[in-house]
Amino acid sequence: MDSEDIGVTVAAADPQARRPAGDDRDEEMDDARRAAERLVSQMTLDEKMGFVISYFPLISRRAKEYEMIPSSGFTPGLPRLGIPALTITDASLGVANTLNARVGDTATALPAALATGATFDVGLARSGGAMIGSEARAKGFNVMLAGGINLTRDPWCGRNFEYVGEDPLLSGRLGGAAVAGVQSNHIAATVKHFVLNAQETGRMILDARIDATDLRESDLLAFEIAIEIGKPASVMTGYNKINGDYAGEHGVLINEILKGDWGYPGWVMSDWGAVHSTEKAALAGLDQESGIELDWTLNGAIFFTDRLKDALAAGRVPEARLDDMVARILTGLIKVGALDFPLAEAPQPLPLEANAAVAQAVAEAGTVLLRNEGGVLPLAGDIARIAVIGGNADVGVLSGGGSSQVRSHGGAPIEKSLETGDAAWFCRETYHASSPLLALRERLPGADIRFDDGSDREAAARLAAASDVAVIFAVQWQTEAVDALTLALPGEQDALIEAVAAANPKTVVVLETGGPILMPWLERVAAILEAWYPGQRGGEAIARLLLGDANPSGRLPITFPATDDQAPRPKPAGLAELRARDAALAAGQEGVRIAPFPADYVEGANAGYRWYEMAGRSPLFPFGFGLSYTSFEHAGLAIAPGDKPQVLLDVTNIGARGGADVPQVYVRAPDRNGTETWRLAGFARVELAPGESRRVAIELDPRTYSNWDDQAGEWRHTATSPPLAVGRSATDFTLRGILPPG
Repeated sequence: MDSEDIGVTVAAADPQARRPAGDDRDEEMDDARRAAERLVSQMTLDEKMGFVISYFPLISRRAKEYEMIPSSGFTPGLPRLGIPALTITDASLGVANTLNARVGDTATALPAALATGATFDVGLARSGGAMIGSEARAKGFNVMLAGGINLTRDPWCGRNFEYVGEDPLLSGRLGGAAVAGVQSNHIAATVKHFVLNAQETGRMILDARIDATDLRESDLLAFEIAIEIGKPASVMTGYNKINGDYAGEHGVLINEILKGDWGYPGWVMSDWGAVHSTEKAALAGLDQESGIELDWTLNGAIFFTDRLKDALAAGRVPEARLDDMVARILTGLIKVGALDFPLAEAPQPLPLEANAAVAQAVAEAGTVLLRNEGGVLPLAGDIARIAVIGGNADVGVLSGGGSSQVRSHGGAPIEKSLETGDAAWFCRETYHASSPLLALRERLPGADIRFDDGSDREAAARLAAASDVAVIFAVQWQTEAVDALTLALPGEQDALIEAVAAANPKTVVVLETGGPILMPWLERVAAILEAWYPGQRGGEAIARLLLGDANPSGRLPITFPATDDQAPRPKPAGLAELRARDAALAAGQEGVRIAPFPADYVEGANAGYRWYEMAGRSPLFPFGFGLSYTSFEHAGLAIAPGDKPQVLLDVTNIGARGGADVPQVYVRAPDRNGTETWRLAGFARVELAPGESRRVAIELDPRTYSNWDDQAGEWRHTATSPPLAVGRSATDFTLRGILPPG
């Protein structure tokens, strides 16, 4: 069986072979490749084979033999050639410690990636990545599975909190900056999950279907930008299929686009338990089978050990392909400095206060003020009585579940598992020990601040009525492997908010959610803060924001729909099929399996806010929206043409408080079908003191308002002088102009 029989395109072993015109990769990468090839030339076949797999230490029978750190992955090194073992840890929000396998080992938890997205701040994204990367290195890891770039196409997706947002430019720029931050510690980072991994329901078997050009102009564009900026050592494929082929067997995506058109020199690893073949996967460009024990458990085989060796012996996979697989792994490690800067032999101490300050800075900058009627926020410093209600605010702040879960410093005051489901063993509802109640009491020692857990609505309403202001915390836990079946707040929280708001007109709602939620009580509360999952110092950040010590300046990186059915898909694809299977299993039927099912992305390239415009639907809150405790004015629009045009404008803080504005530049352009929508083409975050004005230059990325020409293999402008607007959100524009020809 050759590559044509399998239906894939085999990438050349030479990384220069398909280098695209105008590729500006630095010479350091070419040097790293040459050094990698020299090392590979000195290896035996078995030594090479050892690099194209990783073990899953938590369940590996070889864990003691190799003295593996209990973690996500491990690949033995080759000491005779100076190649270290690959010690691999999850994930994008900090150093994970699944099931507390490293008893007592804690790390600094970043807020949800949506909070980083809401900052619209490339520098903060890089700082967060640098912080968690430094902790990974200090704990003995040289590969971090950090860099979630998938677009948040559906508001109910269980992993939305791990991703930056719904727009490719925002996701690419901030995700790439975070990856660059991780790798500044001489460890490898991984962008994931390549590609269109947009729902958790049936994630192992769903077939994500989308037009190839639309994919180029949306999810692939996000990855392209992130890879350009972050230069990740590795890319992880997803579980799902894309247009009929599993992500780890997709020769068009891996060989032709990632390694070919983009000239990506690093290695492509599978997700854990996501490999389904040997020859097809290897020839399609997959370089490493991750967590082989999970492939055995989930798929009944291990593919890159004996099976790959047999395929090599029979000539079904060329040995040159194996050499390329290993060389790519080593190229990534060499380029980030993992060989030149080896890990310490023992774990190193962490600067806990400095690292927590980074997490708190992201939480404060990424919290979005959605409503503030009558200026109820910030709370006055001399306020006498405050009711704090619900959300376990007396003990901590909520965290998302799954492989990104961080066991943070201070312990977990609440931790409980899913009751059922394949992911119940590792998906746990967990709180970080950062209490908003205690933080408020510390900052307002003279105030009478009382807590009610919200279990009795009448009692909570009585406390609210007896207080000057009521602050109610509403939570929505989301996790890897499970999608939300509704955007309504779980439990009786909506009714609790209604009761508290009826008792006290000065009711403030603080949301700790993994994405958008519905707000039937919106018009009856005075203020709303979207704090996402606020991380290690979430309680302290929320207290500072409520009291005005910090000014909320986040902007929504994801649209909040007004109803469940406003988004392209009101519920996960395949839900009915999965429910039927579960019912059959519950009835005692054996061997019930579900066939792969399609997930159709009918919106194509018009994900997120572009879908709402195209469909003529008004969301609850649009992409880019966010209020402040101060006000800003935009003026003096000028546009400098060029290959990368610049938009210049004056931003002035016309309020009485310091704060940050986020001017967003949108260009109106057609998709492949001629449907025009506004597209984010550039943005900036500007910190200004009261009365301060600054001339801001925002560089645009022409790909965001271009169309991909597959035949020519390049981006083309289909509108010669498209309209341009500067806005406070995707629907609120302050300045308008025309983008002149380049």
